[in-house]
Amino acid sequence: MNIRSLTRGDGVVIGAAVLLFIASFLSTYSAGDTCVGKYCPQTSGPNAWDALALLMSVYLAGVIAAALIVVARALPQPRKFAGLEIGQVGASLALFAAWTSFWTIIDSRGAGAGLILGLIAALVLAGGALATPLVPALKVALIGAPKPQAAAPYGAGPNPGYGYPGAQQQQAGQGYGYPGGQQQPQAGQTYGQQAPADATAGGPAGATPAAGGPADFAPFWFAVPVARPLYGEDGSPSPIAELAPGTWYLAVEQRGQALIAQTQDGRRGVLQDTTGIQRG
Repeated sequence: MNIRSLTRGDGVVIGAAVLLFIASFLSTYSAGDTCVGKYCPQTSGPNAWDALALLMSVYLAGVIAAALIVVARALPQPRKFAGLEIGQVGASLALFAAWTSFWTIIDSRGAGAGLILGLIAALVLAGGALATPLVPALKVALIGAPKPQAAAPYGAGPNPGYGYPGAQQQQAGQGYGYPGGQQQPQAGQTYGQQAPADATAGGPAGATPAAGGPADFAPFWFAVPVARPLYGEDGSPSPIAELAPGTWYLAVEQRGQALIAQTQDGRRGVLQDTTGIQRG
């Protein structure tokens, strides 16, 4: 699980679930209220924990819904329950909790703090669950991606090298073509001749653009602001992986507005949404 994939909308959902749990311990009906339906303050107690139907259909239903939504966001691959993704199940359960809370407080003759606060929390929970995929402000990462380390001058520090995230650090004297490094001729090349194209590439060590890519494209490291799907290069509509915030990925080719990205386990795919990515 990657908590960096959580968004601001998930933060709203978590806060609403905490508020809903607190509301379950507050009085359900105000003082002097008579029996309403099957909930009687004189016989069933002052809070939701003494009314099982109300507790399960509003308060615990909302907490469970929030847990499903957050877990679905943090998992690298979507999980399904009865053919539905658990995030969709959580959003439906949150909407059910808000609906039940609304009609419960309408039917009451003297709602207490538990019902009022529970309704507010249930509405916020349902709103956060449904609005997160639609509102750009709620899709922003709750915990920002770490900033890439600044590149140290060549030959300085215990691990001299270019400094790209995850790139293999090269020792002094082996960094032909690196900024600030003394360029030395390779075997079979006289000093002053032009270096091969792969030796002067500006991208990370060992990465070369794929065939058919733009001539001036150089591979680079990047991080996504929110979790985004990675689709197969064959055009399949099903994602092969999900890029999570807080992790660096390697862009090896550009196709129009899309990027061909490579994950840590070597899988390659098409990142269609490149807005807001952070370059390393």
